[in-house]
Formats: sequence, structure tokens, C-alpha cells
Amino acid sequence: MTQRERQHIAAGLAGGLSYAEIARRLDRPTSTVSREIARNGGPGDYRPQQAHQATVRRARRGTPAPPRADESPDSVVEAEILELAVKTGLPKLTARVHFDLLLSEDGRRTAAELTTRLKVSPASVSVAVNFLVEQGYVRRERDPRRRRDIYVVDDDTWYHSVMISARQTLDTVRAALAAKETFDPDSPVGQRLAKGGAFLERVCLDIMESAERSRHLLA
Repeated sequence: MTQRERQHIAAGLAGGLSYAEIARRLDRPTSTVSREIARNGGPGDYRPQQAHQATVRRARRGTPAPPRADESPDSVVEAEILELAVKTGLPKLTARVHFDLLLSEDGRRTAAELTTRLKVSPASVSVAVNFLVEQGYVRRERDPRRRRDIYVVDDDTWYHSVMISARQTLDTVRAALAAKETFDPDSPVGQRLAKGGAFLERVCLDIMESAERSRHLLA
């Protein structure tokens, strides 16, 4: 990777661009950009000049980049998946909690386990799991013997998350359709609300019907 490319990476990080967008602008694989940033301080401490000098020194010595735990193939894949989740609007910690649950052996973690594994505060975990439960991504179970909650990802959560999202959008659409009654139906605003509402309502209903038809795939 050239020094100029590293400067572009630094500028992209400063501008809040995703790894995928930085890679696209450089015409490089996202995994290449992810590894470059991971081995040179991470997104918060990436310095293009230092990164370039470190590469030059390693080349002179004929040695590869020093191994790092977060440079494993699994960690690169994890970083890319988390990045995609964040791009959809999911808060980063919430995405990390969801991903950690997905990769757990039995799809179950307690709040204490999530706090320890992710090295974050119990309050942060609480906010994240509450959002995931509300959106149907995670199910909450109660352990009566130890008086604690257990957070669960099972196959059916995919169905519930799709249905909840569609219903929420449908509620908003129908509110907009009701609001159009206050406008002249022939006015630009009235027509915009009517057309947009009708389109989104049909899409939401199609999604819900498709989820119902395909639910057997999760059985």
C-alpha cells in the first residue's frame, strides 16, 4: 500500500467513512483496508506517516508485520459484519452484543457474560439488549433460580425481527395516509403522501406475507 493510499485512509476515517467506502474509493478489498488499519493503531489512532514508516522498516528487515490477535481471518470477517450492521443504523455496541450472541455456542448469554466479554459497562449492555429485545433480534428469558435474565438468539428471532420492523413501518405509513386527509388530495403534498403511502404499505404487507410463507425454513 502506498503512502498516498494511507493518507486517503486517514482522511476517510477522519471523515467518518466506513471501511467499505474507503476501500471502494481506493479500489482495494475491504479486508485489505481493515488489516491496514488494525495493524497500525486502529481507527482511532491510525497515522498514515507512522504506518508507512513501519512498513518500510519491516521491508528493510525482510520481516512480515507483527502478528496481532485482531488480525486473524475471523476478526477481519467480524469487523466487516459489524461495519455492515452499523451502516444499517444499528449502534456499534448493539451490533457487537448481537454478533456475540449469534456466535455463542447455544445462542445464550447473561448480562454479566456480555459485560465481561465485550469489556463494557453493565448499563451499556442493558441499553443494547433492550433495543435488541424490542426489535425482535433477541429474546429475554428469566432464570428463576439465580434471579437473572438470559438473552437468547434462536432461529425464530429472525422471523420476529422482520415482522416487527415491517409492522413499525406499516404503522408510520398508515399515519401518513391518515394525515393526507388534511390536505387537498389533488395538491402536490396530498398526492405525494398518497402515492408514497400506498407503495410502502404494499411493500410492508408483501414482506409480512413472505415471512409467514417462509417461516417453515426456520423450523
